Amino acid sequence: MFPGGGQPDMQQLLQQAQKMQQDLMAAQEELARTQVKGSAGGGLVTATVSGAGELLALEISPEAVDPEDTETLGDLIVAAVRDANRAAAELASKAMGPLAQGLGGGGLGGLGLPGM
Repeated sequence: MFPGGGQPDMQQLLQQAQKMQQDLMAAQEELARTQVKGSAGGGLVTATVSGAGELLALEISPEAVDPEDTETLGDLIVAAVRDANRAAAELASKAMGPLAQGLGGGGLGGLGLPGM
């Protein structure tokens, strides 16, 4: 448990929790600045999202636009955004995983820290 069987040093625990919260906030800010792309239809539609999952840009190749088949274009857009969000979630998992493990691995809510 604790060295010497005594009580934990509350000041030290508080400092550790504050450092973890600062690290978590820094990682979240970095994720928000990072951009990832996803695509569909062999690159006919490309979506760019932030690491936090915010849609930033959508590129549609002219070859993807068929006025007689807007349903397929809609499907390609949804697929590209999903692909980009999957990449953002993977990036977030890699960036936030070590921080969550430092909090006991059971989620971030236990210490009142903002979660994703």
